[in-house]
Amino acid sequence: MKITQLEYFCAVSRYHSITQAAQKLYVTQPAISTAIHELEREFSISLFTRSKNHMILTKEGEIFYQKANELLNTFNQTSSELYDLGRQINPIRIGIPPILSTIFFPDMLIEFHEEYPYIPVELFEYGSIRATNLVQEAVLDLALVNMNYYEVDKLNSYEILSDRIVFCVSPEHPLAKEKEVTIEMLKDEPLIMYNTDSVQNTTLNSIFEHLRVKPNVILRASQLYTIENFIKNNLGGAFLYSSLLKNIPSLVGIPIVPTIQQEIGLVWQKGTYINSSVEKYISFTKKYSARIYK
Repeated sequence: MKITQLEYFCAVSRYHSITQAAQKLYVTQPAISTAIHELEREFSISLFTRSKNHMILTKEGEIFYQKANELLNTFNQTSSELYDLGRQINPIRIGIPPILSTIFFPDMLIEFHEEYPYIPVELFEYGSIRATNLVQEAVLDLALVNMNYYEVDKLNSYEILSDRIVFCVSPEHPLAKEKEVTIEMLKDEPLIMYNTDSVQNTTLNSIFEHLRVKPNVILRASQLYTIENFIKNNLGGAFLYSSLLKNIPSLVGIPIVPTIQQEIGLVWQKGTYINSSVEKYISFTKKYSARIYK
C-alpha cells in the first residue's frame, strides 16, 4: 500500500469518477485504475461498484475510504509538522476571488511581508465557492471568501467585514440619479453578473427566483476591470460591494432595498494541524482587519 494509491482511491471516492479524479490530480486515468486494482488485490476487497459513468463505493469501500482518509490526514499533518521542524518554510496558499482582491490586496499583503518578510505567500484567484471547497480539500491553506455559503460552516472562519451590495451604473445611466432601487426595477436592465462560482451570484439568483424576476444578463465576468469598462461605456449595470467604490469613483453606486448584506472573511480547515506560517497569517489578518475595517 502506497500513499499515492490512497490519494487516487480517495479522489475517485469523492468525485465518483476516474476521469474527474485524473483531471483534478493531473495524472492519467490508467494510473488511477491501476492503483485501485492494486489496493483491491492487496487487501482482497472490492472497493467500487462500477457503472458506465459512475463509481459507487461498496460497503467495504466506504469503510476503507474512512480509514484511508484518516490515514492521509495524519500523513499530511505529520508532513507539515516535520517541515516546520526542519524550518522549511512552505508558501501559504491563499485563495481569493478576483473581486475581493481589489479590496484586500496589495495593501494587506504588503503589510504582512513587512511584518514577516521570510514567509512566502502564493495567491490563487478562485470564486468563493471554489476557494472554500479547495480549503476543505487541503489544496489551499486559507481563503478570503464571501461567507454567505453553507459549506463555510464546515470550516473555521473569521469575519473581516460586513458589506452591502449596491447597483453600480455610469453617471449617464437613466437610474444614476435614483436614491435607491429595488430588484423589480432592474428586471429589464442589461446586467453584468459574476461567474457561476461566486457566492454573491448565488445570492442574487436566489432573490431573482424568489421575486420571479428573470435577469437580463449580458455578461458573466470575474475581473473587475472588465465589469468597470462595461459600466463606464453604459452597456449595463452591475452588483458590486460598496467597499469597491472608493477605488472606482467614476461609477455611481445606488443602494438596493431591501439591503443585501454580505459577510466577508477568512476560512481554514477544522481539526487539522496548522503550521506556524498559517497561524501567523490568521493572527495578522485579525489584527489588520480590526484596525482597518472595524
